[in-house]
Amino acid sequence: MYTALLLSLTLAQRSSVSHYWHKITDRTFSGIYHANSFDLAMMIPYFLVLCVLALYGLHRYWLVYDYYKYSKNVPGPPPPVTRWPRVTIQLPIFNERYVIERLVEAVSRFDYPGELLDVQVLDDSTDETQQVARGCVERHAAQGMRITYVHRGNREGYKAGALENGLRTAQGEFVAIFDADFIPEHDFLRRTIPYFLNPEGGDKIGMVQARWTYLNRDYSLLTQVETILLDGHFVVEHGARSRRGTFFNFNGTAGVWRRQAIEDAGGWQHDTLTEDTDLSYRAQLQGWKFLYLPDIECVSELPVDMNSFKAQQARWAKGLMQTAIKILPKVFKSDAPWHVKAEAFFHLTANISYPLMVLLSTMLLPAMIVRFYQGWFQMLVIDLPLFLASTCSISSFYLVAQKELRPKSWWRTFLYMPFVMATGIGISVRNAQAVIEAIVGKKSEFARTPKFKIEGKKDSFVKKSYRNKAGWMPYAEVLLGTYFAFTVVYAITNENYATVPFLLLFVWGYLYTGFMSLGQTYFAHLRFGVNAPEMRPAASGAPGF
Repeated sequence: MYTALLLSLTLAQRSSVSHYWHKITDRTFSGIYHANSFDLAMMIPYFLVLCVLALYGLHRYWLVYDYYKYSKNVPGPPPPVTRWPRVTIQLPIFNERYVIERLVEAVSRFDYPGELLDVQVLDDSTDETQQVARGCVERHAAQGMRITYVHRGNREGYKAGALENGLRTAQGEFVAIFDADFIPEHDFLRRTIPYFLNPEGGDKIGMVQARWTYLNRDYSLLTQVETILLDGHFVVEHGARSRRGTFFNFNGTAGVWRRQAIEDAGGWQHDTLTEDTDLSYRAQLQGWKFLYLPDIECVSELPVDMNSFKAQQARWAKGLMQTAIKILPKVFKSDAPWHVKAEAFFHLTANISYPLMVLLSTMLLPAMIVRFYQGWFQMLVIDLPLFLASTCSISSFYLVAQKELRPKSWWRTFLYMPFVMATGIGISVRNAQAVIEAIVGKKSEFARTPKFKIEGKKDSFVKKSYRNKAGWMPYAEVLLGTYFAFTVVYAITNENYATVPFLLLFVWGYLYTGFMSLGQTYFAHLRFGVNAPEMRPAASGAPGF
């Protein structure tokens, strides 16, 4: 009886596999199916979108290739310094009452000659942050620290305007910049300034950038995903570009500028939302060299709520596209080598993938129906390579970064990769809107990412201000998630099992970001494993990035 049961199960399994293999290689419609105008109207845009996404995916592979090929092109230790230069530290803030004292305290511990160090707290705040920051500055000034408090009555130029305003009274030959949510180490200047003073080419260096690390990485699933995303940028992107000698950007914080480089490039400008990238490209077009120092780390705090994270990503997406429109014509007209121009193009236009991703989302179901009648063999030969080029490159990109940073535990990143890819899909709606706004020239204000001094799992942002309202965008994300749930049902019904895992990423991505945006306004436990009391709407409804 046992043998008979085992034999029947084996035959059933073989029958199922044979049936599926027959379906994949079925040539029933070969010579019968003829494309009509509707099919062409669907498939031509579908393949165009896939090809563009695949092109940007292949560029990620190229960055990984450059990262390893030019692995020896890293800056060595600079020679000892005999005479330290004067440095100005700028701390631009806007409504940051929870973290400004922590930042000033970290700067006060800098191991640098006090008589050569000036600190500016550049405050554009409109709330009680003014009193907190002013009191903090007065307290440290009374202890002998050379620190000043500069408050503007308006936000003209936003962060770029505050930095430019601070430069008018700055006395330093070099300018270090830290956002409110960063905690630089005491030896930060001791380790970065010597590179500018190196007799062998140091006078040509306009900026050095340190690598970000994260004090609240383990706070939630979202912060784990954010860590992987940012590590990919700081390890592979910055690493590959700096090693190859192509242009890369200052990240707005945790870096030091030579003041002359800022002035040669035309100073801080606020016609884009990524003033740091804009200035970086203008300075490098003027011939200044940038250094990336991954061994010098600067701790920061990640956004802990979904709305702030999405708003931050949208600002970066819109700002980079604005910078592309402004800067790329100058790059193409410059004498820079072709590979520098090509890398600048891919760097600054990479966010075009978001509106293309949304467009692809709407076309997947009808394209799947059309491709079904064209035959499965063609789908595997044509569609699969394009999907692998546009999606698997993401996994390899971030896995390489984690392997470089955490050689003993990087394999755990495999567990997070579905969430990383799904989150990237989920934020595509908001980012697509931002990119389109940049293309059509719609302006928007610069709003910073609110931080709540979240340093451990027990910390909560429940009763703190500055949180974002969800708006209408999460409803669109939930609607798309529902649409893809029906697409999964269709795929299973038609035995298109190979596409189900990919489609489930869309379902999870859109539903996760949508419901988290809506739910975090009321329920803190939606942070996945972080216990906190019920959330209430923030007193301030002002949007924040």
